[in-house]
Amino acid sequence: MEKWDILNADGTPTGKTALRGKCNLKPGEYHLVVHIWVVSSRGEILIQRRSDSKKLMPGEWAATGGAAISGEDSYTAANRELYEELGIPSNKQTLKKLARIKRRNSLLDVWLVNTNVDSGSLRLQQDEVADARWVTRAEFMEMVKNGQYHNYGKEYFDTVFQKIDELMEVTV
Repeated sequence: MEKWDILNADGTPTGKTALRGKCNLKPGEYHLVVHIWVVSSRGEILIQRRSDSKKLMPGEWAATGGAAISGEDSYTAANRELYEELGIPSNKQTLKKLARIKRRNSLLDVWLVNTNVDSGSLRLQQDEVADARWVTRAEFMEMVKNGQYHNYGKEYFDTVFQKIDELMEVTV
């Protein structure tokens, strides 16, 4: 059973932990979640489809990521999730934090890795990821619009794409 650190609104650990699926976080208590956006030098986005056996959002195309386990900081969780789910290695030079978004009971840190990895060479974590493929931004937005990709909300996508555009201008 996965254990999470309980954080305050600033992201500071409170010293308390919770078990995944068995926690009722109180107002002002949060757990850390990470999303990793994989973007090519051409601006394409690597998307993944969740395994049909997942309890939450089975079979949906959604962001790479998950919850930080107890003791992990945001970078460590993002680095682990990216490698576990897709087999993509990263480091502090290639994995860049885009934003922190406060949600109902989670602090969601969004990360970016810029790579041109061949989707056929990915090592998918079978119990988490059913498929992965590259799409253009237009294709991505159409998938969100027609419900093929999980809709995290306009504010989320506006923030993510603004930060990706800013960072990609500098790094590409």
